[in-house]
Amino acid sequence: MRIETDILIIGSGIAGLRFAIEASRFAEVYIVTKKDKAESNTNYAQGGIASVISPDDDFELHIRDTLYAGDGLCDEKVVEFVIKEGPKEIQKLIEIGTEFSKTENGRLHLAREGGHSRNRIVHAKDLTGKEVERALLNKICQIDNIHLLENHFAIDLITEHHLKPKKLKSKKINCWGAYVFDIEKQVVHTFIAKCTLLATGGLGQAYLHTTNPPIATGDGFAMAFRAGAVIGNMEFIQFHPTALYESDSDYRSTKPAFLISEAVRGFGAKLRLKNGEEFMHKYDPRAELAPRDIVARAIDFELKKSGDKFVYLDLTFKDKEEIINNFPNIYEKCLEKNIDITKDFIPVIPAAHYACGGVVTDLNGQTSIANLFATGEVAMTGLHGANRLASNSLLEALVFSQYAAYRTEKILKEKLYNIPEGIPDWVDTGKLTTEEKILISQSRHEIRDILWDYVGIVRSNERLSRALHRCKLIHEEVKQMYHESKISEEILELRNLINVAYMIAFSASLRKESRGLHYNIDYPQKDNLNFLKPTLIQNPAVLQDF
Repeated sequence: MRIETDILIIGSGIAGLRFAIEASRFAEVYIVTKKDKAESNTNYAQGGIASVISPDDDFELHIRDTLYAGDGLCDEKVVEFVIKEGPKEIQKLIEIGTEFSKTENGRLHLAREGGHSRNRIVHAKDLTGKEVERALLNKICQIDNIHLLENHFAIDLITEHHLKPKKLKSKKINCWGAYVFDIEKQVVHTFIAKCTLLATGGLGQAYLHTTNPPIATGDGFAMAFRAGAVIGNMEFIQFHPTALYESDSDYRSTKPAFLISEAVRGFGAKLRLKNGEEFMHKYDPRAELAPRDIVARAIDFELKKSGDKFVYLDLTFKDKEEIINNFPNIYEKCLEKNIDITKDFIPVIPAAHYACGGVVTDLNGQTSIANLFATGEVAMTGLHGANRLASNSLLEALVFSQYAAYRTEKILKEKLYNIPEGIPDWVDTGKLTTEEKILISQSRHEIRDILWDYVGIVRSNERLSRALHRCKLIHEEVKQMYHESKISEEILELRNLINVAYMIAFSASLRKESRGLHYNIDYPQKDNLNFLKPTLIQNPAVLQDF
């Protein structure tokens, strides 16, 4: 089936929904999401949204904190732009119906997280993402010209590479929608759109340990790369320092590790070794409130030194009622595991959490491909640099989605698009066997192991070389499987994961220094002379046939 629309949005997290609400003023909008509409990284965001709200805070302090965390690679113009838009975005969420936590006098309750010099995290207890998602979805349901399709998996962006003859007339690539797999009907639809937004979220499932949900398989990163978009800073993968360690969990599954929010350390929790000793003061004067990269590396170093599988997070010296009131979700989840966080230490381990790189965009969310936009985690806007400051991600998604909508309005009004004749429908001739399903599962496990072992918190030249070699082998195997197999969720996710794994490993191999989230033991120092710039890559072959 062919569906023609003004705007196609791929993804239903905060970035996609915020964009849809704004764009619905002037356009017909279709949202496709490969699972349930509420299943997104947004829904798992516990901490909150960083914004200058308090009288003792100001934009310059928030800008300074962001730049410091970004370790020299933030775009200062972008940082200032996003942070100054923050208070307005918080107010818009409140108007939409988001219920943030408040103090007894009715003001927004502001928490503090690692790297922040002030309390500025607007939150809804420890379930902020879920509350924001609820409010946005509720608003979406009230707008007639927004059509939200669940269980629709975007396969590839439609560009010149799908035209016959497959010959580019210019170096500029255009996007005219996407081929989308209807999982329930087992058919592929052709979505023709004047503007397309990638809001597909993260890629954490490329790693063995991750806080990301099963859907976070890097689909948007991979689609954009295959289409020829410029991709930046893929080596900067943020590992959240404190995911709940579960000794009985099956890490071969795609089940996400439960996140113990940054706000817990902001509340005063202490990190301890198994013998009860505190250790963060040895690594940074800010101790537990140091940025995530420092805390994650400190934990990784201590675990490698001791051979232990986890460290502890200690809240037991804090008031019981305050703990439960501030972290009800964490309290209940840990109780299910027989851990009473008011009495017991919490076993934690770092886990892949957030991609600071992605599809390169300008201030309007415009990618290097005409009429293709990207916002949220899939985008590389220049805000995060080499390391994202805690709770800046939801803020970034909100601001860029709004401005991307402004830009699409201009495109539609001025008809700055030219959809050609002859866009073909999808043809699927493959056959999937039981044996191939086993191969898909095994390849997925291998990718996760490779990135965790060789492209994790600490890297080396040898590890990266091995990772690239293995990624190339798996790439060829998956390419063959993809062409011979009938379209399915499993083969599509595997195809995207190997693209993402290669991008991360290749980008990491290009950065011959240590900065922010990228730490290479063969280059332990920063090299401002050669690497004080983003790492940019582009698929030279434009692997649209992969």
